[in-house]
Amino acid sequence: MKEISIVGLDLAKRVFQVHAAGSDGAVVLRRKLSRGQILAFFTELPKCIVAMEACATAHYWAREIGKFSHEVRLLPPAYVKPFVKRHKNDAADAEAIVEAALRPSMRFVVPKTESQQARSMIFRTRDLFVRQQTQLINALRAHLAEHGVIAPQGIANLALLSEIIEEGNLGLELVVVETARLYLEQIEVLSARIAGLEKTLRSEAKRSEASARLMSMPGMGPITAMAIEAFAQP
Repeated sequence: MKEISIVGLDLAKRVFQVHAAGSDGAVVLRRKLSRGQILAFFTELPKCIVAMEACATAHYWAREIGKFSHEVRLLPPAYVKPFVKRHKNDAADAEAIVEAALRPSMRFVVPKTESQQARSMIFRTRDLFVRQQTQLINALRAHLAEHGVIAPQGIANLALLSEIIEEGNLGLELVVVETARLYLEQIEVLSARIAGLEKTLRSEAKRSEASARLMSMPGMGPITAMAIEAFAQP
């Protein structure tokens, strides 16, 4: 079999598509592999370029495949799309990945380490909780406004809204008060979780040499430093 120079791997949950080409771009191998066959396949493959789209699980596979001395290249999906031919399918996607990766002007995504992905998970979880918290506050304010209860926007004014509800001077129906309490309890839970995640970020920042260097800059706090370390390109 002709020597393989580059492999395009179309990622999936169960069945992966492989498109291997030689140094001249000619097709050497097309194959479908189950998730359990992936590492065994690349273990036996001579050192080559392995290209993938930078999508879900890509950084994990980049780390694992990179352990076998292969050169892993992650491509932004938007840069691969123009190379997909008609009748889009897994095989066409894998072939497009190879064609895109061979372009001399192509830009690649740097694979993230496990530590970077762990820290980015903290940030994304915090962002999710903040969005949920905002949704709850807005929903509570909208419901109470229908009963003539108005309070300024923002979480800082939540205590005022809680006092208005508990005072009971507005003649609100019991079911309205009880439902509003459910909102307030859930908002309090999310606030505690957000505070806990921020504490974790500060703790991680103290342990990180890169974040420590960033925090030596004026105005650079631990959360911003951790965000740069987790998400910014080198």
